[in-house]
Amino acid sequence: MTFVISKGCCNDGSCVTVCPVQCIRPRPGDADFTTAEQLYIDPATCIDCGACLDECPVEAVHPEWELPEHLSDYLDINAEYFAANPLADVGPPSFAPRALPTDRPELRVAIVGTGPAACYAAGILSDIKGVAVTMLERLPTPFGLVRGGVAPDHPNTKKMADRFGGVLSRPAVTSYFNVEVGRDLTIGELLRYHHAVLWAGGAPDDRKLGVAGEHLPGVHAARNFVAWYNGHPDHAGERFGLDGERVVVIGNGNVALDVARTLLRPADALSVTDMAQHAVDALAAGNVSEVVVVARRGPEHAAYSQGELLALDQLEGVTVVAEADEVGAHDGDRKQAVLRRAAGRGDAAGKVVRFRFGLEPVAIEGGERVEAVTFRRPDGGTERIETALVLRAIGYRGARVDGLPFDEATATLPHESGRVVDPERGEVVVGVYCSGWIKRGPRGVIGSNKQDAEETVAGILDDLASDRLADPTGSPEDFARLLRDRVADLLDKTAWDRIDREEKRRGREASRPRQKLVTIQELLAASRAAS
Repeated sequence: MTFVISKGCCNDGSCVTVCPVQCIRPRPGDADFTTAEQLYIDPATCIDCGACLDECPVEAVHPEWELPEHLSDYLDINAEYFAANPLADVGPPSFAPRALPTDRPELRVAIVGTGPAACYAAGILSDIKGVAVTMLERLPTPFGLVRGGVAPDHPNTKKMADRFGGVLSRPAVTSYFNVEVGRDLTIGELLRYHHAVLWAGGAPDDRKLGVAGEHLPGVHAARNFVAWYNGHPDHAGERFGLDGERVVVIGNGNVALDVARTLLRPADALSVTDMAQHAVDALAAGNVSEVVVVARRGPEHAAYSQGELLALDQLEGVTVVAEADEVGAHDGDRKQAVLRRAAGRGDAAGKVVRFRFGLEPVAIEGGERVEAVTFRRPDGGTERIETALVLRAIGYRGARVDGLPFDEATATLPHESGRVVDPERGEVVVGVYCSGWIKRGPRGVIGSNKQDAEETVAGILDDLASDRLADPTGSPEDFARLLRDRVADLLDKTAWDRIDREEKRRGREASRPRQKLVTIQELLAASRAAS
């Protein structure tokens, strides 16, 4: 018997470190580790110990004998990986312990952000004796896209917040919320109180289509829609036209599938999640029955994962359909097999996700709001799809950081192995580092940030050992006083704990995991409430 890794794998490799026979692949350092959709267990080598099951933070590991029916394909999916990539090296991976140099026994690092990239970096750093970490978050709440980006119907993935919450609770980690670097203080000021600053602020913008009519009301970034239904304070007040029967989603990644699934799920399935209540109410009152997911290229270039497509095809009450001439022949790929089945269903009644491929958007039409999208077909002709709501899901995009160089082409901070570089001067910005999407671009899953953070932390430690980092001139106590003087509603970890308890209390009353507070005012009020 064997254990099986299923959809929802976070890819952070926690299971690899505890496997006594090293039968989980790919491992950190393997050529395909950063590109694999998930990790896999070799059924021929697994000894049934269950260490990976206990370690997995998102409950993506199952014993073969308890594998749910809807995940039964994953027994073969795991085996197929090793048929194509035979397990040759079963020796233990190398995990070298980290330590500060004896002549530099103290290191203080300020991390901007509290999302996955920031929390992985804080976890790695705070494991080292002598390291103190300060985390600074613009919002009153932590965890970035784990809280504000993961789909509400993926509760196991959201359990990453529990692991990251443990990092924030460590004695060597001090967290401040509702403080914005660039508004309340500068990077230069952070360096007065820390040896290094690590920017892990993510990718807060999105890519544009660049077509006429994109400015029309009713055209939104999928990023904003996701933030809206997840209760992000910056987007809680937005409105989306859900009164029409058809929504067009342009893009073919996992975000596009999340959006399509959310738009068509019944209200009772959403009301038991942590979705913001305003979104549950709006979606329940909406009339959407068809979501058209449109891609410029063919299905072989689709960016969505195998797991997300399989899950969508199994969604009760929703039919996935496609056009046979756009899908092509079945070539043995599981994603292609799903689309071939979808192409054979013809017109379907009820709620439908319709995949379209090879259509390039050329114009968005409408008067006071969007009415249709015109696409160019591969044969040079055009096709017009009527809709009252367009969501572009063609990628997140990093934003410029005050005081730091920025690569407009890649929308990232220029860097060398995580060290921020000024290309105009051709030199490293001493003491400033980056990790996460602002470093590598918006790609990968939550666990991809772990290896990214490992590389950046290695650079910080190397620079400390090489005396390239100056000692801070101010103390942690001085820094805390500076923040209290600058930020009227500064919150700490204890304040966040109060918010967390209040959301969970409200959730229990409504039989939900939590009921999110979605405005800054509500969050601040909860942060001040007596325990």
